[in-house]
Amino acid sequence: MQHKWTAAWVVLGWAAAGCSTQIGGNNVDGSGSGGATGGGSGGTAGRAGGTGGRTGLGGAGGGSTNGGCALFTPDDPWNTDVSAKPVNTNWTTKVHALLGNVNIHPDFGSDFGIPINTVPSTQPNLPIIFDQFEDESDPGPYPFPPPATALIEGGDPVNCDTDCHMLVVKLGTCQLYEGYACRYTNGWVCGNGAHWDLTRKSLGQRQDGWTSADAAGLSIYAGLARYAEYAAGEITHAIRFTLPCTTNSRVSPATHTASPSYCTGNVNAPPMGLRMRLNASFDISSYKPTAQAFLRAFKRYGVILADNGGRTSTFFFQSETNASWNDDDINDLKRVPVSAFEAVDP
Repeated sequence: MQHKWTAAWVVLGWAAAGCSTQIGGNNVDGSGSGGATGGGSGGTAGRAGGTGGRTGLGGAGGGSTNGGCALFTPDDPWNTDVSAKPVNTNWTTKVHALLGNVNIHPDFGSDFGIPINTVPSTQPNLPIIFDQFEDESDPGPYPFPPPATALIEGGDPVNCDTDCHMLVVKLGTCQLYEGYACRYTNGWVCGNGAHWDLTRKSLGQRQDGWTSADAAGLSIYAGLARYAEYAAGEITHAIRFTLPCTTNSRVSPATHTASPSYCTGNVNAPPMGLRMRLNASFDISSYKPTAQAFLRAFKRYGVILADNGGRTSTFFFQSETNASWNDDDINDLKRVPVSAFEAVDP
C-alpha cells in the first residue's frame, strides 16, 4: 500500500468547470481531536482476524443503529447528498483516462476487508506508541481491546501483513480511534493514530496538512459500509475508494496529499478528496439486491478518494469485514464500469 507523503499547499485548477479551488483552503481550524498520519489503506486489503467482536454499527448522520452514535453530523461531508451537484467534466475525463476500460472492484466481503471493533464506555485506555508519525498523531492512551480479541485488517495483532488498520468505536461516548500499521508487541504500537468524535462534524477535527490512518486525512470508518446499515435498508453515506495514482494536491474534505513516485508527471492523477458518483441514468435493475444498495448510495452520496491502492488496484472501494455479507452478491458489483462514474465539483 502506498505510504503517506508530505503535505503541500498547492492550487488545483478546475478549468473545465470554469472555477478554481485552492487546495487546503477549506478553513479547517484544527479544533477537536487534531490530526494523525500513517499509511495507505484499501487496495489489497488482507484477511481480517476472526469474526468475534465485530460491530453491528450502521446508519449515518443522526442514525441510531450506530451503537447509539451518529456518523458525525447530518451536514457532514460523508452524509451529504451530492446527486444534484454539478459534474466536473475535467476530472471525469482524467479519471477515465487514468484507469481505462475497467470495472470497479469491491475490496471486502465475508472474510476480508476492514474490520471494526466496538468497546464499552468502561473500556480501559491503554498506552500506545506511534513509531512513524508521532508528530501528526493524536496522543494516547487509546481504548484498544486486548490482542486476543482485537480485530485488525490483514491478520491479527501479532501477525499482520497489510495496512494493519485498527478501528475502535467506544460506545456510550461515541469516540472513534483509528490506527495504521498497528501491532501488539508487549503493548500496542502503531505507525500513527487518529481520534475522532462521532458527535461532531468531521471537517475541522483534522489539522490542515495532517493525515490520519488514511492518506487523505479522512476517517476510514466513515467510508465503510457496515452490514448492519445495509440490513437496515440503506447505505446513507459516501464510501471510501482508492486509485493507483494521485497528484500532490487535495480538495475538501481531504486535509492531506499523497503522490506515489510512479505517478510523477501523470497529468490524469486526481487530488485526494475527489468525489465521484454513479451516473443517475445508470440502470441498476439487473443487479442483485446487495449490489443495488451500494449502487443507490453511489448515485446519492458517491465515493470519496481516500488513499492510493497500488499500481494495479484501479477503482477499489472498501467496507466492513462481516461474515454476513453474501460474497456472490457483492461480486455482482464488479460488472459496473468506471465509465459510469462522474466527478463532482468540489
